[in-house]
Amino acid sequence: MALTPYESIINMAIDYEIEAYEFYHALSQKNLEPGMKQIFDELAQEEKNHRDILTEFLRNPDKPLKFKAPAGDFKVAESVELPPLTLDMKPVDAIALAMKKEEEAMNRYLVLAQESDSAAQKGIFEELAKMEQGHKTRLEDIYTNMAFPEVW
Repeated sequence: MALTPYESIINMAIDYEIEAYEFYHALSQKNLEPGMKQIFDELAQEEKNHRDILTEFLRNPDKPLKFKAPAGDFKVAESVELPPLTLDMKPVDAIALAMKKEEEAMNRYLVLAQESDSAAQKGIFEELAKMEQGHKTRLEDIYTNMAFPEVW
């Protein structure tokens, strides 16, 4: 049986969430300071929760898919270069890498929303972008506190 366009969208989003979970889970297993391990473990669990939300949406598409938009977007990720993933990366670089990955995911959904012909489909992509923006904003806050401690 062929998937509907909505099922394809949600399955794609689920795949992205699984990929993000695996990324954060792998980082949480690295030899990092306990605070960093905890941050990555929490992010992994949030990605797993997002996957569960999307899976439930597939089972019950009449239930609205809604995510709270973050209070603001200070565009920190947009001003930071994507650091390479290395075994000995500094904690601030690990946060920068995670922040950039969330920015990429958010932008991917925003592009898909812009390209959507259907208002309903556009709405799904916009909700998924808000979900990713929430992580991006959280990581931007952590990054700013780590990269510029003298400001605080």
